[in-house]
Amino acid sequence: MINKKLLTSAAVITLTALISGCVTSNGTMNNNTSEVTKPSFAPVTNEEILNDEKSTGDVLTNGMGLKGQRFSPLTQVNKDTIKDLVPVWNFSFGGEKQRGQESQPIVKDGVMYVTGSYSRVFAIDIANGEELWQYDARLPDAILPCCDVINRGVAIYDNVVIFGTLDAKLVALDRKTGNVVWKKRVAKYKEGYSITAAPIIVKDMVITGVAGGEFGIVGKVEARDAKTGEVVWTRPTVEGHMGYLNGKENGITGGEAGRTWPGDLWKNGGAATWLGGTYDPETDLLFFGTGNPAPWNSHLRPGDNLFSSSRLAINPNTGKIVWHFQTTPHDGWDFDGVNELVSFNIDGKKLAGTADRNGFFYVLNRENGKFITANPFVSNITWATGIDKDGRPMYTAEGRPGNPNGASKGKSVFSVPSFLGGKNWMPISYSKNTKMFYVPSNEWGMDIWNKPVSYKKGAAYLGAGFTIKPIFEDHIGSLKAIDPLTGKIKWNYKNPAPLWAGILSTAGGLVFTGTPEGKFLAFDDETGEVLYKFNVGSGIVSSPITWEQNGEQYVAIVSGWGGAVPLWGGEVAKLIKNINQGGTVHVFKLHK
Repeated sequence: MINKKLLTSAAVITLTALISGCVTSNGTMNNNTSEVTKPSFAPVTNEEILNDEKSTGDVLTNGMGLKGQRFSPLTQVNKDTIKDLVPVWNFSFGGEKQRGQESQPIVKDGVMYVTGSYSRVFAIDIANGEELWQYDARLPDAILPCCDVINRGVAIYDNVVIFGTLDAKLVALDRKTGNVVWKKRVAKYKEGYSITAAPIIVKDMVITGVAGGEFGIVGKVEARDAKTGEVVWTRPTVEGHMGYLNGKENGITGGEAGRTWPGDLWKNGGAATWLGGTYDPETDLLFFGTGNPAPWNSHLRPGDNLFSSSRLAINPNTGKIVWHFQTTPHDGWDFDGVNELVSFNIDGKKLAGTADRNGFFYVLNRENGKFITANPFVSNITWATGIDKDGRPMYTAEGRPGNPNGASKGKSVFSVPSFLGGKNWMPISYSKNTKMFYVPSNEWGMDIWNKPVSYKKGAAYLGAGFTIKPIFEDHIGSLKAIDPLTGKIKWNYKNPAPLWAGILSTAGGLVFTGTPEGKFLAFDDETGEVLYKFNVGSGIVSSPITWEQNGEQYVAIVSGWGGAVPLWGGEVAKLIKNINQGGTVHVFKLHK
């Protein structure tokens, strides 16, 4: 619902004044403030969205371009000028609804659209940091989020902003007023479904996935008409389930049930598409990753368990799977394959790179999914000795947690990386200048063991226990600059706490990210030297953006500690239990 009264809890601070609650929820000015220039609300076109990675005056996609490279051609803020970067304003999400803030803002025509925890959306006037409107999804009490009440952002198209909610709905809001244009249920939250990813817009369609792999849901990718919310196609990501196109049957995923799953386990097979996807216009393919198979206890489901822990290439016109690549067949460690597949070209070759949760960085031919190379990007990997010539892992003997065989608990093993991954959700960046990927990684392991389990709708469906542990005394987080074809690590920034924020690289030679300790950092993209540091007062677990407005380059980041680490981190969570929560947008530009 739109908040119909003044939201005094959402205050903004500028360098020149303290402004609080100057704009009502419907975008009109209060009488006690001076009039400010009103933003434009020109419709956003498909062409603009396709050109987002090249344009500098806005940020229209999650990933700063549909390919997900998170690279900006802007150079005003660079290695020489970064020392003059100063805060312009900040905006508090307000209230007691803090928790994890993983949103990447969207910027168009002088307005920022950003989501907050508990499925909220804010529209902010960039000229002064004032709120234009707020939407609160008013979630039911029985939602079942796996990994905090986070939301990763909106999609923008025509005159609406679209986002997913924790009760598994898609909501389209009028960009100018925040009023609901349409609202559609994607799945049933009582069965364990939710949506946390930012949708993407391709060919007038809004495309999203679903979360809930820990509850035995069936993953899917779904395309809807962005203007009406009506389903165009849906593609389940577990073998054996029927896809649909324009309301008609469109082929069973994988051809038939039971090829790589035993018995009826495919009916609740997981493979959630919880991180969303990317799109490559050159090949006209959507790339979505899939999560762990359900349950975690792999002894209950012998086989590769397609299409879990995989990358899928999907035809955006039909919803058909064109190719797949499975990073962890028969996953027994919760090594979700959801991590973003980023398109890039080298020497005329159409490639795609991904830093998998299992600890290996993969490069694929994105036209056909053929394996090219894989190299470890974290230390001391235990579950596999390497990746063979076909891209399949060479499993370590005794590396899989043991079969309970009727007992209450199977043999425990120590495994590296932990189930939270060498890299989790936090997005990587590819620099067109250095040809390097910048990967936020974590060095940790886990004790993991299997337990008996059976499926019950809406209940946790794990069959495993675990305890996460650091593997080095001085750091867990590790930001690495990686050559994708050789796997060579050019530089490595070590951080005491786990890294959980996304990366932005720029043509100005900078790499931006944040830390749980609250540090907003900029690095030299060639050397890894820290060139800029600003403490925002709360842990950062979001993705930075940059854009140009009125001839000046802006940089923004959302702060607010939370996400999966404090909930699932075991001994690691105890080490960082005193980090402050929050919920604030921070905007910077060069000091004049």
